[in-house]
Amino acid sequence: MTGNIHLHWYLPTNGDSRGLTGSGNDSHLVEFAGGFRAPTLSYLAEVARAAETQDFHAVLTPTGTWCEDAWITTAALSRETDRLKFLVAFRPGLISPTLVAHQAATFQRMTGGRLLLNVVTGGDRFEQARFGDHLDHDARYERTQEFLAVVRGVTSASADQPFSFEGKHYDIRDASISTRPHDLPQIFFGGASQAAQDVAASQADVYLVWGRPPAIEAETLAKVKAKAAANGRSLRFGVRLHVISRDTEDEAWAVADRLLSWLSPDHVRKARDLLAKSESVGQSQMSSLHAAHDGVPASARELQIHPGLWAGYGLVRGGAGTALVGSHEQVADLIEAYHHIGFDHFILSGQPHVEEAWHFGEGAATRLRRRGLLAPTSNRP
Repeated sequence: MTGNIHLHWYLPTNGDSRGLTGSGNDSHLVEFAGGFRAPTLSYLAEVARAAETQDFHAVLTPTGTWCEDAWITTAALSRETDRLKFLVAFRPGLISPTLVAHQAATFQRMTGGRLLLNVVTGGDRFEQARFGDHLDHDARYERTQEFLAVVRGVTSASADQPFSFEGKHYDIRDASISTRPHDLPQIFFGGASQAAQDVAASQADVYLVWGRPPAIEAETLAKVKAKAAANGRSLRFGVRLHVISRDTEDEAWAVADRLLSWLSPDHVRKARDLLAKSESVGQSQMSSLHAAHDGVPASARELQIHPGLWAGYGLVRGGAGTALVGSHEQVADLIEAYHHIGFDHFILSGQPHVEEAWHFGEGAATRLRRRGLLAPTSNRP
């Protein structure tokens, strides 16, 4: 496998910090630690431009009541960047699929094709309830299946041959959305449950996981590949990870130790109580990686669950809870190991996001480029 790795960065639209809590979270705020940077357009533009200068293809923008709206933020940032794509997360049950297709088509035309879609069904019934959505876990994925079928249907239809759909959750009549001159953006989709994997197998372009050890994820990929093949389809795969990439291994683990030093047992307890309420199978998997540790370990390495893979983030953060930690060479090696089992898309983040984009970009990403593993970006020869 050569030249297939797509690197993506994270856009901290609820603020940034030097600590593990309170910034760039994939779920909820617990408390702030290590300083705070507000998610102003000016600061987010700094993050986006750092990613664009390096080897990153896109930036992921989260979705939720705890962060800025992804559609509006990325539309503004498209004017602050030149070629960077935006992986816009949104919840399918809260908006019309025809409207999403229309928004996506407009975004593509206004930016020259710089949109990717990250469909987030939602694993937290409490947050879904804030939006007036009270479906249970499996029903939400059933609705997502219909939603994506409509998005694909209306964008492949024409004015002469419009698309109609009657399902349990949607009744769409005579709709067509022109995407010309661009294609429908790639659909990124994650979820660890059986219901989520079934949706991915039939509707997604890229199936996303939160990073567990490569051997475990190899089993996941094999399972989802088989489901997609049964639908006459093929998928690409992506993994969401944090990263601490430094000149030496000791320096990287010293950073991890410092991140832990800002935590207290109360931070960990509050996060554990909050995340235990989630219906997400993926969140349960993340929490299990550090379940044996009650409180804050004395050393970051106590939470190393695979050489160079650290579960420290998951102590206090929802969503992706693991990080690649090591020298630039070691981090590149571990990314290559994930790539070897079938991952092409790597969505990365680190605290703070401007500085860590440069650490990783000038370090591990440079090693990957020299090995011929990176898909080209328009600002690279």
